Amino acid sequence: MNPTQSATTVIIANGRFPQHPTPLSLIECAAFIVCTDGAANDFIAGGGRPDAIVGDCDSISEENRERYAHLIHPRDDKESNDLTKSVRYCVEKGRNEIVIVGGTGKREDHTLGNISLLAEYMAVATVTMVTNYGIFTPIQTATTFKSFRGQQVSLFAIDAGEVTTFNLKFPLHGSILTNWWQGTLNESLGDSFTIEPSGRLLVFQTYD
Repeated sequence: MNPTQSATTVIIANGRFPQHPTPLSLIECAAFIVCTDGAANDFIAGGGRPDAIVGDCDSISEENRERYAHLIHPRDDKESNDLTKSVRYCVEKGRNEIVIVGGTGKREDHTLGNISLLAEYMAVATVTMVTNYGIFTPIQTATTFKSFRGQQVSLFAIDAGEVTTFNLKFPLHGSILTNWWQGTLNESLGDSFTIEPSGRLLVFQTYD
């Protein structure tokens, strides 16, 4: 799935609402939009209408709770956050190609948590996170990415294991990334690059 071209299902999380044209266009063109309950307030205030609102319903306004009661799907699982509840809801509905927007940009602990959860979600869905600066894609097998010369690329290892790269400025050859900073600030050398991980890995690509 190339999220910069289309997205059938978009989840709007309760981070900073997107400002970049790429996530905004994905929202505009989405066939199905799920808001976490906190994100629903801003989306509705801006003229949007979600197809579903999912979460523990502790953040949605009372006005929206009443007005959109037919769209609200409460989940009282205290062991997961609203974003995870929303992903599970989509999967239950057979929507297995998901783009997440609004997952970053406010509290740093929420941002880090949401990004790391991509590694969990890929076990049940094809999922990416699109931000105001670029795209996070979780992988666990050899993957080739479309790119462009000079594109900034960062790798974040979730599992300790060897990583090999092809067509990046600073190549890795069976390297083990033990801290998140170690795979950051790389650069694509052409129109594609390939990553071969031995565990779960998050790949970040900047826009043009």
